[in-house]
This record gives sequence, structure tokens and C-alpha cells, in this order.
Amino acid sequence: MQFDDDADLDTSDVQDVRGSRIPGGRATVGGGIVGLIALLLGLFLGVGPDQLGLSSGDSDSTATASSAAQVQESCRTGRDANTRDDCRTVAVVNSVQDFWTSEFRRRGGTYTDARTVLFTDRVGTACGSATSAVGPFYCPGDQKVYLDLGFFDELRTKFGSSGGPFAQAYVVAHEYGHHVQDLMGTLGRAQDGRVGANSNAVRVELQADCYAGVWARHATTTPDEKTGRPLITSLTQADIRDGLDAAEAVGDDRIQEKFQGRVTPESWTHGSAAQRQQWFTTGYRTGDMGKCNTFR
Repeated sequence: MQFDDDADLDTSDVQDVRGSRIPGGRATVGGGIVGLIALLLGLFLGVGPDQLGLSSGDSDSTATASSAAQVQESCRTGRDANTRDDCRTVAVVNSVQDFWTSEFRRRGGTYTDARTVLFTDRVGTACGSATSAVGPFYCPGDQKVYLDLGFFDELRTKFGSSGGPFAQAYVVAHEYGHHVQDLMGTLGRAQDGRVGANSNAVRVELQADCYAGVWARHATTTPDEKTGRPLITSLTQADIRDGLDAAEAVGDDRIQEKFQGRVTPESWTHGSAAQRQQWFTTGYRTGDMGKCNTFR
């Protein structure tokens, strides 16, 4: 995956609070299989900590401004995105939101931007406080995506993914899939408290995978809102394989087999490895969000 070296990055899409002191209480992990996975493994690509049973004594804590503000200082152009993980995240967020802005407009709707918050160790959100153990997540309470960049190392070392820039892009695009669901009113279907292979929680996650694939299909043709040129200039089949490998590595069955030694579909929250690959592929092959109805 390559970005246009000369393209300007919009850092207003990303709030960098790495190294900041986060106000609020100590994050705790809820019970049940969701809490177990969050505590031991970190839930990959989940929705907000309130939906995972994660909370703190001060649920209205918010991320404070970073004195470093690293992305604002260092992430200026596509050239920076081609060399740094944090700048790559900025560029992917820019590209994803450019696409969904144009897609909503094409469909007669209005897309509302969502910021990504880069944090370290712990963060306060409108959904409560959470630690890095939760993994990347979207909080509908403040419509922000939360990401500790250290997760990308864990994706390789703990989950066995091949890694690569597009594996990281897939993570970000999946979380913005949840934002799209939030805007369309479908995210709430996961809040019925049920888990399992046929639960709405799984269907919501698989739809977000599909939406990530839809973005990937259009990533090299979606024009930047300012320049009119695509921010991403190259996306190869090898990149797509890295994304599919990441999807496979974090399927519920793969995670359970690796860390529990057995597969228990009745406790799934995100779907199997095959399902996650299937729905990302559906989105990528068709490029049509209308084909992402996982609730049928």
C-alpha cells in the first residue's frame, strides 16, 4: 500500500493523546466470555467498552490534549504516511472518511466525520475508561475510534498475523465501519446482550468487515476532498492478502483454539476466521455496501 508522497494529510481527523495523563477511575473488565477474552487477549476490532462490559468509576472521562501532539508535528504528507505507523493511520483515516463522505452523498445522505484517538495504555471515553487490552474500538457515545498503536505489534506476535501496512489499514477501516453503522442506526442491534455464532453482535462485526472491504475496493480511486487526487496510489493483491490474513488471525474460532484449546461457538462475539474473510472479500469484490447485509 502506497500513498501519494506529495499529498497533504489532514491531522484534524486524529487526536493524539499518547503519553497524556487520563482522568477518571481505574478501568475494570466485566465478567463472562467477553470479559475473559478482553482480559487475556484484548478484543480485536470491537465496539465500545460499554458494550464489552468494560467500565470505570468515572464514565464521563475524556481524553486530554497531548502536549506532544506528535501527529500534528510529524504527519504532514503522504511521504510521512509511507514511513511511520502513526502517519499511516492518519492517511488511512483520511482516505476512509473521504470515501464514506462521497458514498453517503451519492446515496443522498450526509456522512459525519469521526475522529481517531491515539492513546497509550489507558484512555477515557464517553463509553467509560478502557485499557489497551480492549484492542481498537469505536465508542458511539462520542463517535470516536480509539487505538493504541502497540496493538499492531500484538497482531503479529500474539495473534500470528503476517502484519503489514494494509493489515493496519483493515483494522482502522473496520472501526469506521462501526461508525457507518452508527450513522445508519444498525450498530444498536449488537446491544441486546447476546453472544454466539448467530447473534447480532457477530452480524454487526461481520458487516463492519464487509464495509472495510468496500472501502478497500475504492481506496485507489476515491479522490481526496482537497486535491481531487486519490490519497492511496497503490493497493496490491499482496496487501489484500495481508488484510485477509489479519481477519483470519482474529476469528473467534482461531482465538479460542489458540488461547483456550477448544472452540465454543456459543460464546462468539466477532465471527469465525472464515466468516471474517468471507465478508471482507464480499465488500472488496463488489464494492457495494448494499451487499453487506449480514442480518439476512
